[in-house]
Amino acid sequence: MTDSQTPTAGGGTRTVVHMLRHGEVHNPRGILYGRLPGFHLSLRGQEQARLVAETLAGHDITHVVASPLQRAQETAAPMAERLGLEIAVDDNLIESANDFEGLRVAVGDGALTRPRHWPKLRDPFTPSWGEPYLQIAHRMMAAANSAREAARGHEAVCVSHQLPVFTLRRFLEGRRLWHDPRRRQCGLASLTSLVYEDDLLVDIVYSEPAGPSDPLVTGA
Repeated sequence: MTDSQTPTAGGGTRTVVHMLRHGEVHNPRGILYGRLPGFHLSLRGQEQARLVAETLAGHDITHVVASPLQRAQETAAPMAERLGLEIAVDDNLIESANDFEGLRVAVGDGALTRPRHWPKLRDPFTPSWGEPYLQIAHRMMAAANSAREAARGHEAVCVSHQLPVFTLRRFLEGRRLWHDPRRRQCGLASLTSLVYEDDLLVDIVYSEPAGPSDPLVTGA
């Protein structure tokens, strides 16, 4: 262990991997943009990214990695600049695939009211309309483990998306992966921090340095 590494009370090495959801996105049409290119942070989202960078400025962060999507890269930028770090890219942090990408899917209007889309809703537990929850959990675990190795004894920040981050949390807590999207505890620019002692996960800490937000807000 080097002098800069953080020991735990038990004598192990403490490493923290912060899973950061990106900030608010400019999305005036209110569509489900998923992995579509060209969706950038709104002015509010840019401010949220700056607030997170300020909050984490005093932390021992040695590694910043983000999803390849523009909104995640823009959320990581103020932090990386402030810390003097390069932004690594990990495709495992990308948004989940979704068959409704590019469509409006709000309850009561949009694609969900059209009968031709109803077969996609036949199995909410997998789910049938997109990337399986278990697949999301496994790739997010790979991203978390990679970041933990890169920052062992220090802290890492992984910028990702709401569903992948919340799915990872439920997987680590041993809860069923299917859930009600309206009850996700994963606000805009929120942190789901994984605390490790050596290779053992000992705590999961949730925080909202940019303030609370509705999990279903347009632009999220």
